[in-house]
Amino acid sequence: MRWLVGWSSAAAGTAGLGSAGSVGYDGETLHPVGSQLLWGDPDPLWAVGDWRPDEVRVVTADEQNRIAVLGICGASDEELRRGLFTARGGALRHLTNWPGSYTAVVQVGRRVTVCGDLAGARPVFHTPWAGGTAYATAALPLADLIEANLDFGHLAALLAAPDVPAALRDTTPYEGVRRIPPGHALVLRTGAREIAGYEQVSSLAVSAPSADPDRAVDAVRDALVEAVRTRLAAPRHVPDLDPGPVPGMGPAERRARRGMPVPGIGADLSGGPASATLALLAAGLPGRPGTLLGHGTGERLLAVTFNDLAVGGREAEVQRAGALAADPRLHHVVVTGGEEALPYADLDGPLTDEPGPSLVMAGRHRARLAAGSADHFTGHGARQVLDAHPARLADLLMDRRRRHLVGPVAALARADGSVLVPARVYGAARRLARTPYRAGLEELAERLMRRRFEEPKGAVGASLAALTWAAPGPAARWLTGEALAEVSVLLGVGGDRSGTGVQRPGEHRARAALARYAADLRVLEQSAEVRSQRLHAPFLDNQVVRACRELPEALRVRPGARAEILRTVLESTGITDLPPGWGTPSHASSAAAARAGLRLSADPLLDLFSRPLLADAGLVDGGVIRGALRSAATGATVEGLADLVSLELWLHRLLSRRGTCWSGTPARSRAVPAGIQRRRDALASGL
Repeated sequence: MRWLVGWSSAAAGTAGLGSAGSVGYDGETLHPVGSQLLWGDPDPLWAVGDWRPDEVRVVTADEQNRIAVLGICGASDEELRRGLFTARGGALRHLTNWPGSYTAVVQVGRRVTVCGDLAGARPVFHTPWAGGTAYATAALPLADLIEANLDFGHLAALLAAPDVPAALRDTTPYEGVRRIPPGHALVLRTGAREIAGYEQVSSLAVSAPSADPDRAVDAVRDALVEAVRTRLAAPRHVPDLDPGPVPGMGPAERRARRGMPVPGIGADLSGGPASATLALLAAGLPGRPGTLLGHGTGERLLAVTFNDLAVGGREAEVQRAGALAADPRLHHVVVTGGEEALPYADLDGPLTDEPGPSLVMAGRHRARLAAGSADHFTGHGARQVLDAHPARLADLLMDRRRRHLVGPVAALARADGSVLVPARVYGAARRLARTPYRAGLEELAERLMRRRFEEPKGAVGASLAALTWAAPGPAARWLTGEALAEVSVLLGVGGDRSGTGVQRPGEHRARAALARYAADLRVLEQSAEVRSQRLHAPFLDNQVVRACRELPEALRVRPGARAEILRTVLESTGITDLPPGWGTPSHASSAAAARAGLRLSADPLLDLFSRPLLADAGLVDGGVIRGALRSAATGATVEGLADLVSLELWLHRLLSRRGTCWSGTPARSRAVPAGIQRRRDALASGL
């Protein structure tokens, strides 16, 4: 893990001992473990973890004005300096306009500004501490700093309504540690904090402006090309040297066995349009993708395809990946995975900052990434930023663009084979367009209280279920009545406090789904991390997200819109030789792999839930979950079990950890020092 951490004190000099750190409970000096100091007191900032030298940049105008950028940023030092001067007047948005994926921190006198991203892949957290405010890009260091206990209300909301911002609010799994929303910045003035939005949000009062589709797709192309080019322009990094030969193994096998990536740049090549677009762009742009330090004759870009031998259904995608890899600029590697790579098969792994459903998939992804490159492109996030959430049909009705509903509704009717589909979908969209945000939250709260989780099946059923302001998560059915009641209370409070009702329902649901996906991707990166490797997800860059949000909704809702947009992006960059069937959605369901993994890992999972910590927290009944696991292993529904297993795993790892993120603190100074201690006034937690 890599993060930055700092604090803003209430007055100059109260932080204590110069640049060495602050004074802890017993007079000891505090500073993060494994950190490098970027600037010192009274408002110090550290970079913690295995940051590369080019990933940490500090530009200083004078002792009172400086900017730090951590991550991949395409701005030059002069552009950073101009951005610093502009930020002195309070402007923030320009700090997020540079290509790449990064976190910007600006200090102007005693004012410190930390900018989050639009997707939520690079979050910012904060907590009151020592009369001021401590902040970080990870929640666990702040939880250690204040010895935070678990926030059971947040954990219940993660299971009951993970895609509903009103339920999650700004909380984290740690009580007292808060998260700033995507598209916002944390502004600290001598310890006092303010959350400021830097992105304009469309209103219900004015109809959404009609955008030119061709110009919008061109903007997506330019943003994607610039995101890829920024990463190609960064210095190459060589992983640790190979310590020597192993009998019967070649160099690539040795690297994979020892968890070492291949030097240079590579990409996923799953056969889908998103990963293929990034692989072809990275291989086609100038910059010698595989070259170390920018010298030599250059190497082909390493393209990695995962072939699941335990569960079939993706043979067509693997064949398309092979056809794409016939490009002479690509070097294709196929990683095969058997039963050992199924979900739930590998339950060992590192402690992540937060829990997420992808924890049960970490071993599966790690097997693929170990054969990848030191800098590895992934297509994560393309579906969330390009596809139309079903609730966007209501947005079209609100803008009086009914004719654009014909295409998606006809596609659903063909998939279902029923002539009643158009009337059902149109009725649901019309009902959502006329439903206030607060009423949507009240409806969800009632569903949770009455345990109404039955949803129609199939593509039509999923679309109808998504045509609401808020919907229960797949794990909600397994929660206790007390936990569901607590989330219902949170929804009522969230509806009173939230101003989200000024957004269109489709836009609101799409942003919430993107934030949830980005948070889980962050968990995946930490749990499947390969030493010396960096995963790049250009689709989640600020500029790419902005360009995708400008796409007309009428273009988004067309069947196959994502594949057509990316095909246009490639054609406009000179890449036209795509294999037949490119962009065809896969009909293979991940549920088959999940069922196979549950069947093979039934015994370890039952041992995990023999005395579940989730039951100690009052969230689930242990006997019910064990029965659900046995049923799932025999072919019953598996919806929601990944969320439960992941959260139980995360709790075990958190409570069994040793040490703390801080040096100089007493042994007691770490998160959840007393273990699971469920409060009796659970319905008031976090309110």
